[in-house]
Amino acid sequence: MSQPHVAILDDEAEIRRILADALTDAGFRTTTYSRATEFEAALKRTAPDVCLVDLGLPDRDGLALVHRLALESGATIIIISGRANINDRVTGLELGADDYIIKPFEPAEVVARIRARLRKTRPTPDSAGSLARFNGWQAHFDRYLLIAEDGAEVPFSHAEGEVLRLFLEAPKRLISRTQMQESLGGAAGESFDRAMDVRISRLRAKLGEDPKNPRLIKTIYGAGYIFLGDVTWA
Repeated sequence: MSQPHVAILDDEAEIRRILADALTDAGFRTTTYSRATEFEAALKRTAPDVCLVDLGLPDRDGLALVHRLALESGATIIIISGRANINDRVTGLELGADDYIIKPFEPAEVVARIRARLRKTRPTPDSAGSLARFNGWQAHFDRYLLIAEDGAEVPFSHAEGEVLRLFLEAPKRLISRTQMQESLGGAAGESFDRAMDVRISRLRAKLGEDPKNPRLIKTIYGAGYIFLGDVTWA
């Protein structure tokens, strides 16, 4: 099995060195970037498994970059930032980041969080495959793409895909907020709940659901969510 590839984007050379050393020692392959422009150029040639992104970049708004990565990349996205404000953390997660680590950090914690995220996204021998069909839709998890019955293509982000897979692997069963937090990771609380609300809202919009009366992803108030579609996996 090849080494997971971690791309590190931070304008501080010492931070890049600390992260790269810790991850290399832990068995990861790393590349480092000090500017968003060189990072984005590299993404056209390679597809990292994980992107560590600082928000305080000199040449690009970090949150805008995170949002673009979430929409266009299949990588796990982890923000590493000195911004500890709850609004920044919530916004980062809502825009598609999978995790948010506040500086200063312990390198061992970063390694542990990356490993945890990869365990959650890596298929296991008894898990469902990469293609699911439901109610006229196809969900291609290897391509991060929904295909409608008429052939229209709708991309989804890595973060949205995590939630969609959770629903499709347990159709017609209640999934509580606690179960979602345990399955998807992240700290329980207001920021996690808001991030889930946003992801589910976006999934409903991409599936053409009526937000006031969705047919597929139902909210069971005070209990959680239930996916009402008929699902087959390939």
